[in-house]
Amino acid sequence: MTMRFDGRVAVVTGAGGGLGRQHALALAARGAKVVVNDLGGTLDGVGATPTAALAVVEEIRKAGGQAIASGASVTDALAVQAMVDDAMKEWGRIDILVNNAGILRDKSFTKMTLDDFRLVVEVHLMGAVNCSKAVWDIMRAQNYGRIVMTTSSSGLYGNFGQSNYGAAKMALVGLMQTLSIEGAKNNIHVNCLAPTAATRMTENLMPEAVLKLLQPETVTPGLLALVAEDAPTRAILCAGAGAFERAHITLTQGVFVGLPADAAEQVALQFEALSDREGETVPGSGNAQGTIEVGKAMRALG
Repeated sequence: MTMRFDGRVAVVTGAGGGLGRQHALALAARGAKVVVNDLGGTLDGVGATPTAALAVVEEIRKAGGQAIASGASVTDALAVQAMVDDAMKEWGRIDILVNNAGILRDKSFTKMTLDDFRLVVEVHLMGAVNCSKAVWDIMRAQNYGRIVMTTSSSGLYGNFGQSNYGAAKMALVGLMQTLSIEGAKNNIHVNCLAPTAATRMTENLMPEAVLKLLQPETVTPGLLALVAEDAPTRAILCAGAGAFERAHITLTQGVFVGLPADAAEQVALQFEALSDREGETVPGSGNAQGTIEVGKAMRALG
């Protein structure tokens, strides 16, 4: 059965180009009404122009779809709320939020200013928080919502020169983990997408032959799956060049050391054993770690 979004309203941030544009076009092509949000700034977050968002809206309308443009900065909670209010006035609901907006200010940590660190975190993390907060109660009232955070391999696994970007992207995973738990009772599914794509952000980082494989449209099918009616929740989907994988944050079986005088030495000595991945699990929530640890202690202490 073809995946459709008829009657659904989607907000896509950073949708003036690259991945966001592809996401917006694909959602509209499958029937969604789309708020195309883009500040229209430079790659490092300077300036603003509505041109890019308006161009994507025009593309959608020419293809027979429905869309409105927003030039709101995701870092401005009041502007984000105004964008959401406009969507509600236009269509009366919001079903899908794709937190895609982002900037880069890459430098090694030793050369990075705190301002560059803060701004990247503000755009990626707080931008997603602002947008998610603005739609959250709407989705709760509807008993329906699909939210995607755009994370990154730089956050999941690290990348030289991207301490600010990686920190923000991994923070989005933490946000997703908790919102997916809190949203479950109201049918709000929250997931992460970790894309590898040729966009403004990557064009100077990869050879031409690789960039040709990593077109943004090869990632978007994964995004659609994460916002569909039968979407999973609490998933980290990795996507690039038409390939898809799932990442997990796992917990090993570990060891019990207790609190002898040489506890620190025992942890160091047994580090390989407690790192053994056989039988590792994906905890259902943060509480599970404590439950497992207390269980180990109670069994060991009789």
